[in-house]
Amino acid sequence: MKLLQRLFGGLPKRRANGSGYEGAASGRRLGNWQPGDAGVNALLFRDASLMRARSRDLVRRNAWASNAVDSLVGNLVGTGIKPQSTHVDPATKEKIQSLWLAWTREADAHGMLGFYGLQALVARAMIEGGEVLVRLRNREARDGLAVPLQLQVLEPEHLPAGDSRDMPNGHRIRAGIEFDRIGRRVAYHLLREHPGESPMLFRAGEASRVLAGDVCHIFKPLRPGQLRGEPWMAQALVRLHELDQYDDAELVRKKTAALIAGFITKPDPELGVGGEDGDKPDDEGAVPVTWAPGTMQVLLPGEDVKFSDPADVGGQYGEFMRTQLRAVAVGLGLTYEQLTGDLTGVNYSSIRAGMVEFRRRMEQIQRMVLIHQFCRPVWERWMDQAVLSGALPLPDYPKRRREYLAVKWIPQGWQWVDPQKEFNAIIWAIRAGLVSRAEAVSTYGYDIEEIDREIAADNRRADDLGLVFDSDARRTSRSGVSRDSTQSDPELVDLKE
Repeated sequence: MKLLQRLFGGLPKRRANGSGYEGAASGRRLGNWQPGDAGVNALLFRDASLMRARSRDLVRRNAWASNAVDSLVGNLVGTGIKPQSTHVDPATKEKIQSLWLAWTREADAHGMLGFYGLQALVARAMIEGGEVLVRLRNREARDGLAVPLQLQVLEPEHLPAGDSRDMPNGHRIRAGIEFDRIGRRVAYHLLREHPGESPMLFRAGEASRVLAGDVCHIFKPLRPGQLRGEPWMAQALVRLHELDQYDDAELVRKKTAALIAGFITKPDPELGVGGEDGDKPDDEGAVPVTWAPGTMQVLLPGEDVKFSDPADVGGQYGEFMRTQLRAVAVGLGLTYEQLTGDLTGVNYSSIRAGMVEFRRRMEQIQRMVLIHQFCRPVWERWMDQAVLSGALPLPDYPKRRREYLAVKWIPQGWQWVDPQKEFNAIIWAIRAGLVSRAEAVSTYGYDIEEIDREIAADNRRADDLGLVFDSDARRTSRSGVSRDSTQSDPELVDLKE
């Protein structure tokens, strides 16, 4: 040690008070900031139920919260995230797609929605409550379904957060989820009825053990090891609630300030004191006053007329609300314009820049949450049931299951403010070999094979009737000049230049 001290000039002394990181300091500025280090599951098991109730309360009565949920659902699901089988055999692919289309109308166990409507319901429940459960229910052949499978969407209250215990077989139950010895989910202990309906239902408190393979548990994980979901409005709950109160208080203040316009006097005391002619005084001789907008209050003789001139303490109301709503939009993962519908000062470049970032987030959630946790297991179970029931005869299915399950999920395409610029950019990208037509078409939520079949049918019909449209690339150029014409084509001139 002495040799080391001679070589390096001694060891540095530790400061008695201080930290190597500013964020870990405990001085005057940060002394009162001492957060706990509880795990994510401990926090959620304790607080998720109250946050979920507050989130739903805001959606019910707050216009901004309701609009935020509608906007998120519309962008995540739209008209549906649709599967496109990628099997190499066109005939097999056509059979799969046709049967799937027939089943989507029967997918809901309650018979209220189709499969794509269930997607929207799942997204909404996940946003409001932080998580949602979908039970895959096999049906009997006598039910007459295209494929004997239906989906039952359950709110997270069916999975009680307080159910945590160890089982005799070595399994553990945490927040209603049963895990085996190596931490795999093996079952969900679901309440038969929603606990919020318990006064109406006899069996509301009974639970049923459902195998994990029959349940899709859908939520957005934020930390490793997270078992349950967090409501998406968690960061905006307090601000939205208090902003709602502030808005109401400002409205009441304005209404109160407008109640009294001024005061007048009467020259003859015999006409009465206060109120209108015919008003009767109370036991103390005072005439009751009716408060209404534009009230003129009658005073005693000799008093002067004074008009009400309330101070406008809410002059910064608009700017304050915009600032707060921008913070709410950030907490919800939206743009300010989506949250409020206020497009003041927006131009094409600014709104597109905001939407590009927003849509990148939506695509991440589509692929990593909705498709992976919901659409993928539904597709796999649907394919198994279709083969087992004989509705879809696929040769050697057990050995070639992965081949038959190959699928591409296509969300609804994005619509831009200026589609002409976007389509021109896509055309040049295709011509430059940067993207394929199939990828460009799927970007807008369509199936390239279906589009090509429709184009071919349109062309055959036009040829049979002797019709020529300037949209037919076989007959006319982009500039509308006939391919058989001797007229110069501006498009070709531009290319040569």
